[in-house]
Amino acid sequence: MALDEANHRLFVGTRDPPKLMVFDANSGKAISVLDIANDADDIFYDAAKKQIYVSCGEGFINVFQQQDADHYNAIVSVPTAQGARTSLFIPELHHFYLAVPHKGNQESKILVYQV
Repeated sequence: MALDEANHRLFVGTRDPPKLMVFDANSGKAISVLDIANDADDIFYDAAKKQIYVSCGEGFINVFQQQDADHYNAIVSVPTAQGARTSLFIPELHHFYLAVPHKGNQESKILVYQV
């Protein structure tokens, strides 16, 4: 989950079905439901860029743009690695970190993205 405090919007990721749900934090009303990749784990709201980042174990980071408090657009699905879903966003550094697990021939590592 992530929170847009200024607009009172709560972002929740679901796995079955894989969706990003946007709720009005005051009323609890669902505002928007967006498609995401499978196996969502971490969600971050970037207040400066008005973007939402969702790391998904299917091998993608889904990025959404907030047009206003009630409207959101998918802008990119960044390919990552299978099983890479644990992440950390540090707004002050404008960096998004993603942990890639060891799986078969895939080596474990930390991917760093500039946002």
